[in-house]
Amino acid sequence: MSLYLVESTVKEVSSKEEFNALLEKVQQNEGAQVIEVQVAKDFDRAYFILEAEKEEAATAALQNVGVQTDLVKEVRLIGKELDEVKNNNEAVNYLVEWEIPAEITMDQYLARKKKNSVKYEEVPDVKFSRTYVCEDMTKCLCFYDAPDEAAVKRAREAVETPISSLTELADK
Repeated sequence: MSLYLVESTVKEVSSKEEFNALLEKVQQNEGAQVIEVQVAKDFDRAYFILEAEKEEAATAALQNVGVQTDLVKEVRLIGKELDEVKNNNEAVNYLVEWEIPAEITMDQYLARKKKNSVKYEEVPDVKFSRTYVCEDMTKCLCFYDAPDEAAVKRAREAVETPISSLTELADK
């Protein structure tokens, strides 16, 4: 089984209740297990992490219930064990996307991550949770619990890693 990131533009959803109803439909689909879902605070963008045998099964789980799929990538979870994420007991409220430069390999990324992760201690009000790195090394998604955007930006500066986009997440 592999993990897949499926990014979606969410249409006709404007509240937590509507999004949770949509998520329930997705979870009822066979062929893919929902590992986690994060949604932007304004409910216009969702980030699904699904476990499936093939990319087609991950995509179908969303398309079968009318969810638009904008991007589908196989990903690797870093910073947490899969069972920890499945338990869903950790709050995150910010998502940082980083488009990884073409010359960086997975091994280089992992070495850099290991070396720099101790620098998060310089920003104690921010808690790094986990990262999903696309296996094709095009981008990664990093999840944080932080008091505000400025704190997340300070944390990224501490680990010397840029931000392609920063999204505040909705409470679920």
